[in-house]
Amino acid sequence: MGTATKVTWRVEGMDCASCVAKVTKAVERLPGVSAVEVNLMAERLTLQLDAAGRREEVEARLAALGYTAKRGGEAAEAPPPPGEACGCGHEHHGHHHHPSTERHDHAGSAAHGHAHGHADHDDPAHAARPWWATGKAKLVWILGVLVIGAYGLSLALPDRLTYPLFLVATAVAILPFGRRAIALARAGSPFSIETLMCAATIGATVIGAAEEAAVVVLLFAVGELLENVAAGRARDGIRALARLMPRVALRLRADGSTEEMPAERLSVGDLVLVRPGDRVPCDGVIEEGRTALDESPVTGESVPVARGPGDAVIAGAINADGAFRVRVTRAAADNTIARIIRMVEEATTRRAPTQRFVERFAAWWTPGAMIVALLAILVPPLTLGWDWWTSLYRGLAVLLIACPCALVISVPAAMASGLSAGARRGLLVKGGAALEAIGAARTVAFDKTGTLTEGRPRVTDVIAAGRRSAGEALALAAAVEQGSAHPLAKAILAEAAARGIVVPQASGQSAVPGRAVAGTVEGVAVTVGSPRHAREANAGLGVLAMAIERLEGEGRTVAVVLADGAAAGLIALRDEPRPDAAAGVAAIAALGVRPVMLTGDNSRTGEAIAVSLGLDARTELLPDDKLREVGRLRDGGSVIMVGDGINDAPALAAADVGIAMGGGTDVALETADAAVLKDRVAGVAELIGLSRATMANVQQNIAVAVGLKGVFLATTLMGVTGLWPAILADTGATVLVTLNALRLLRWRPSA
Repeated sequence: MGTATKVTWRVEGMDCASCVAKVTKAVERLPGVSAVEVNLMAERLTLQLDAAGRREEVEARLAALGYTAKRGGEAAEAPPPPGEACGCGHEHHGHHHHPSTERHDHAGSAAHGHAHGHADHDDPAHAARPWWATGKAKLVWILGVLVIGAYGLSLALPDRLTYPLFLVATAVAILPFGRRAIALARAGSPFSIETLMCAATIGATVIGAAEEAAVVVLLFAVGELLENVAAGRARDGIRALARLMPRVALRLRADGSTEEMPAERLSVGDLVLVRPGDRVPCDGVIEEGRTALDESPVTGESVPVARGPGDAVIAGAINADGAFRVRVTRAAADNTIARIIRMVEEATTRRAPTQRFVERFAAWWTPGAMIVALLAILVPPLTLGWDWWTSLYRGLAVLLIACPCALVISVPAAMASGLSAGARRGLLVKGGAALEAIGAARTVAFDKTGTLTEGRPRVTDVIAAGRRSAGEALALAAAVEQGSAHPLAKAILAEAAARGIVVPQASGQSAVPGRAVAGTVEGVAVTVGSPRHAREANAGLGVLAMAIERLEGEGRTVAVVLADGAAAGLIALRDEPRPDAAAGVAAIAALGVRPVMLTGDNSRTGEAIAVSLGLDARTELLPDDKLREVGRLRDGGSVIMVGDGINDAPALAAADVGIAMGGGTDVALETADAAVLKDRVAGVAELIGLSRATMANVQQNIAVAVGLKGVFLATTLMGVTGLWPAILADTGATVLVTLNALRLLRWRPSA
């Protein structure tokens, strides 16, 4: 096969998961098309075209299904972005959106669109068009006037004069829906809601119930319009993140003057001035100035945080204090906000187990329901003596009740709202599967350093041994720790610098994971490791053993410095717990989830910190030990592992759900299944609360969808309700489910 080309379209009019499934199935059947991926929240279709594939055929197929496709960027052999979707069960012929989804924010769109590598901007021509002026709304207005007018005239005129008006109303709506049903059948989706609705409407017209047929198509059109509005509201939750980006930035020239430029045009290395009251236009590092930043729009953390030279800042934060200069470290396409948007959009494509089950169930539901409707038409006249017209009428009503729209949308609508609500508060979850699993966890396992503690240990004691002084022992330790990114190594180097110690060069540096670091310093073999490692190396600790026991009992971490196998000194360090660690652990326990700490630290230090925070501890664990411990914990139920996303990567992967703490770093956003941008332990409890609120919403939605259909099925077969209440059962359930899901956008963490 020839060189494949990745092509991207923005597809307007997709409102639900059924839209995604139908678009995917229809496009996959075209020649030369492969790797089809559809993202509902981004309204994006991405696929690979080989030499046999034609873009025009794709666009024609989409147009036949009632969608408007606008081609984006393309690149040879480029891997397509992840995608699929979530949602309901209707195809839509209109191509306009709720105004909230059509606003064009220059900087925001850049952060959004460029992050995907293609032109994904909204059409400015649609920017000011309200929902009531869209194509779907116009159809509703036309049908409404015809139906209401016909009913009004029927009060004064005989039926023979008003009946044709109902026929006209039915024909006006049945034409676009009928064309779409035929196109869907040809594309591989014969059992669509359009097919069911058209069959029932035509049948009602044939038996002389054109009045009810007209009401059916009117309610169906109203349902589509409401779904379109709801989809716009859901997308607006993500677009609001893009609008956090300022439109312009003040870039500093070499001569110290400033120039105004679009924020998305900033390049890595540019120096930017941020004035009081401005939003930070980029991810970067402060080079000059001090301030307090309100990061709540991005992380949900309500308390402004102090920042100064050398500190990292994130795009979208509000400068609440003094002016400062920041050096750009990430382009607009890769800043924190762009990555959050990309992550949330892609998260909506990762279906939860409950959603996958519902979709499989719905695939059998519709053909099964059509069989039931056929039996409802044939069996009563043959066995109960009903007349054929009555039986046909009730069978057509059953056909309308059979639509699985509300059931199919019940899960993804709630998941999309839950994911968006979490993102607004600095709680990022990579998909419905992870969101569902978080709330079902029985145990939360925490790493200690950088997770329960601040990750900024400091040296508290240096005790010399043998003929060496404390300064010499510290110099040897600092020499072999040079170049290490471990928090303890940084603390030792910082202490050496604070004491003005000249650190000698080391050679042959190596590390024994979880145990020690080693190197050669001025011909001396130096090792810095745990007391356990020193004992295993048969180093005589002598009187140092009592000091080690005392320091570890006080919650300190002790490193033993060995020089040519003999103890040269001890270095004690302490990493203070996060201010909210105890409260966060208590909040998790209050939710009925067991908190446990997994640490490589010694037993006395680990136990001291665990007791102060109110949780169990597993200590002296090497990386492999952590993996085994996570496996043992999983024997008692689902396990969440919380770590910093770097040293804990194996344990994060081994747990049912891995949660990274990390203030928006690359690792925090990319490594685990979820991330807490607030860098607060309480965020884990909030994630559990969000998951449970989302799953409760899912259960409510399923109950409404199935319950309403069950009630109307019984009343229809009993002859209590007819055609238009049947379509109302579907449309009403879909609207109720969607509105209930949108309630999650207002979710707030409990106190």
